[in-house]
Amino acid sequence: MCARQESFQSVNALSTLPWFELRDGRLALRDRDVPPAIDVHSHLALSYVRPLAFDLFAAPRPTEHYLPLQRPLDLDVYVNRNLHDEDLANLKRDLTLGPLRSGGMRVTHTAANLLREMGELGVAASVLLPIDYPVLSSNAKTYLGVAARERRLLGFGSVHPFSRDVAGKLRRQKAAGARGIKFHPAVQLVAPDHPRSLALFHEAGAVGLPVLMHCGPVGIEAPRLRKLCQVPRYERALVENPRTTFVLGHSGALQMEEALALAKRYDNVYLEISCQSVSHVRRILAEGPPDRLLFGSDWPFYHQAIPLAKVLLATEGNPGLRRRVLHENAERLLGLRVTS
Repeated sequence: MCARQESFQSVNALSTLPWFELRDGRLALRDRDVPPAIDVHSHLALSYVRPLAFDLFAAPRPTEHYLPLQRPLDLDVYVNRNLHDEDLANLKRDLTLGPLRSGGMRVTHTAANLLREMGELGVAASVLLPIDYPVLSSNAKTYLGVAARERRLLGFGSVHPFSRDVAGKLRRQKAAGARGIKFHPAVQLVAPDHPRSLALFHEAGAVGLPVLMHCGPVGIEAPRLRKLCQVPRYERALVENPRTTFVLGHSGALQMEEALALAKRYDNVYLEISCQSVSHVRRILAEGPPDRLLFGSDWPFYHQAIPLAKVLLATEGNPGLRRRVLHENAERLLGLRVTS
């Protein structure tokens, strides 16, 4: 096994790796021996206050990822370190002001564009992760509606810890097809160790819904929000809810070491590896529980080929582990079979 390049002039330059090619100017998988993937961490456009004003099954123009395809790409850093100041400003403006207006990058963050990228890269299914507030949002309903129309898209639910009738909402979302719920401390403005959060996690376990939590600071959030995502604050939830399955999104982000330790310590913890550097992916795959490691991309922040390239680099010579990470573990966790 030879050493592979890990820095590239652009995202499309990943085509210089043996698994990819450019097809009509777009990055695509060319190695048919690469197993299909299940991306357990993706989003469509989110809507708050105002209803979504565009069709999620349309593609008005190609996806505008928050990390532009033309940017130089270093696989061996936490992925948001590749963002230029201009990109970061565009990202924050689109996420904060976008839901209040009809335009912006988010109009390209549709199911149609996600499905096109999946088809080019051999991604068999993607999990859609909504994020809701107690009022003035219905992203879970929107995402579950999309998933009901497209079998390759799997819907999660979202119930804010301060919502009324938490248990009832969880049951209704599961009945609507939710395969789990998403929890995001920095966006929902509530810590994972808050009593209301702990009660939500207990109820999720009671109805058999795994909880995928954004986990760890990413370095670009406001300091007051960063405090909510510190990895030690997640341990109480894991300890007090042994019957609830937790997925630590981003494997703890910039606190990977702490998240890896939690996955080793508790059997109800999975690690989802989106955004981690290729060196950290190698470490997680070498030391983490092999049956509790999951592939994710955080689309549309990043092109799905970026984390896929990292997994392929980290699993050269180990096809069994590659299959586990790319789809077998997710199939078992979510109770589905999307691969042949």
